[in-house]
Amino acid sequence: MSVEEPAKQPSFSDIKETDVLARTIIRSAMKGSLATLLTPGSHPYASLLLTATTADGTPIFLISKLALHTRNLLEDARASLLIDATGTEADPMQGSRITLVGEARPVTDESVARRFLARHPSAAGYASFPDFSFYTLQVETAHYIGGFGRIFDLPREQLLVDLSGAEALVEAEQGIVSHMNEDHADAIGLYATQLLGAPAGDWRMTGVDPEGCDLVLGARALRLRFAARVSNGDEVRKELVRLVGVARDQAA
Repeated sequence: MSVEEPAKQPSFSDIKETDVLARTIIRSAMKGSLATLLTPGSHPYASLLLTATTADGTPIFLISKLALHTRNLLEDARASLLIDATGTEADPMQGSRITLVGEARPVTDESVARRFLARHPSAAGYASFPDFSFYTLQVETAHYIGGFGRIFDLPREQLLVDLSGAEALVEAEQGIVSHMNEDHADAIGLYATQLLGAPAGDWRMTGVDPEGCDLVLGARALRLRFAARVSNGDEVRKELVRLVGVARDQAA
């Protein structure tokens, strides 16, 4: 039986590590459990859905107006999203998970749809249906559990990437991702297998941002962090070239 301790504020030495772990869990998730408030009654209602993220790490999901969770959100936008990163651990209570708390709102931004569908291409078959809409969870805070005794409340600014100064990268993202998938699939495969310890396969890049890039194969997603923040396409190119060099050295 697991005994959950009260949340504590991270010490200075914990902050960076906790930030990295929390952001990695959010970026690596392919699904999550969304909790909304039933109307009438206001009882919590949890449902499973597919997830992706915007460039700054804000969660995205695609939901139908016919679904109960959508009807709940139209009445009360407050919601939370549980992301489980415990995997196949023998004792999942010793693994990592994070609950994001905020308000879920519909969005029509083209980049939101593009990033979600890059991660979940099978959703393209119904994404254009009139009753489906993309939503983002505007995170206010989060409750992070990294195993027994590692329980922290994290504010919004520790969960999301600051995109200020990286507008050129956000603008170039689609072209970077397309170029890597079309012309450098071998490099993406090396990132996954040599740098992240994943099995070989047709790995794809689905997004890039100032802190790293996201790789996907089927129902599995990986987060490849950069050594330093990047803010434009040229800096991304240099970092990706450096990383493939590291991967090739490890494969040799």
